[in-house]
Amino acid sequence: MAEPVTAGLLVRIEALPGRERDVEDFLQHGLTLVEQEPGTVRWFALRFGPSSFGIYDAFRDDSGRQTHLSGQVAQALAENTGVLFAQPTIEPVDVIAEKPPI
Repeated sequence: MAEPVTAGLLVRIEALPGRERDVEDFLQHGLTLVEQEPGTVRWFALRFGPSSFGIYDAFRDDSGRQTHLSGQVAQALAENTGVLFAQPTIEPVDVIAEKPPI
């Protein structure tokens, strides 16, 4: 049974011109990093449009969210800002309802 979530993050990323494929690769690598975080119970890399990407993460509680914000994915975002993409927006969200995975 999937763990219920109460907290999340929505991250929006705009690729710099010509770096769209690099951002896709960055997000693929992000999955390997987040798999090492037991407090991150759901993680999705998203594409909104040709150069617009995002990440949605979900956590059991705010403690997991705060741990993630100081983890390897957050560090990688900071290191690649201005290199692969413009400054990302990171929005904390509260989950009010979910259909958990089977």
